[in-house]
Amino acid sequence: MEKFNTFYEDMPAVWGDNFSVTSEIGTLRTVLVHRPGKEIENITDPSAIYFRDFIDVDKARWEHDQLVQVYRDHGITVYNIDETDPGCPNAMYCHDLVLGTPEGVIVTRPGIKIRHNEVKYAAQEVAKHGVPIVKTIHGNGIFDGACATWVDRETVFVGTGSRCNKEGLVQVTDTFHHMGVKNVITLSIARNQNHLDGFLSIVDTNVAVTYPYITPDIIYEELEKRGFEFVEIPTFEEKINFAANSVALEPGKIIMPKGSPRTVELLNKKGIEVIELDLDEIKKGGGSVHCLTAFLKRDDIPVYPVYED
Repeated sequence: MEKFNTFYEDMPAVWGDNFSVTSEIGTLRTVLVHRPGKEIENITDPSAIYFRDFIDVDKARWEHDQLVQVYRDHGITVYNIDETDPGCPNAMYCHDLVLGTPEGVIVTRPGIKIRHNEVKYAAQEVAKHGVPIVKTIHGNGIFDGACATWVDRETVFVGTGSRCNKEGLVQVTDTFHHMGVKNVITLSIARNQNHLDGFLSIVDTNVAVTYPYITPDIIYEELEKRGFEFVEIPTFEEKINFAANSVALEPGKIIMPKGSPRTVELLNKKGIEVIELDLDEIKKGGGSVHCLTAFLKRDDIPVYPVYED
């Protein structure tokens, strides 16, 4: 029988690049975003679309432009979803639409119905750039991209709850195992939370940010086994200001929204470089920098050794 390379080994030759994401901190190379368009104009009832408040449309676009400029200033390739359904006001929060994996992306099926049309446009955009789509959540499955957090090539957290049901979990777990992911660590997300990136972010090779009051013990246990230390968000105010909703440009260098000075101070004490951006309008839609960004390519990091007690 003919011997084949793995899909990962074939990607550069077949797909034109190594579209692989195996961590939250490997140097960021390619992202997918959507600059807010007409879909956020003329909103009459923010709560009906899961927004916190009315958004200043022009300022929200300016804020998004500042984020994209930071990415470009760091040599990151930015793909923008130019077209979307005008009835999809949440489309700027791209992290929920596609999840980067070791071998391309999973196209999701969001956990709120108003977002279901968004994934078509995200899928079209990544396909246009040759990013392999290795799975589309289907059937009765529900899964948002922000329900998963990569630790390394062998380990990923997946949280179930309002945005990831049992069938969605089964589908992503099966896909991960076919890619050689050994540890799919599942946990329940608290009822009043949607995603992992509301209370967890990995910001350096050995530092994670958590909001301790709702972070499940299994996250602490698994990260401690891998030598992690923690920056714990000290106040509820900073938690709801999205202190955990950051993006690592590389290990130890992150972008996060302004409004969490005590968390930033704690990060600085750990040697983390923080770029703070004004995202006050975008936050009114219920998301921040991590929500805005789908990761399509990051450099690999070494797999963590696991130290059992």
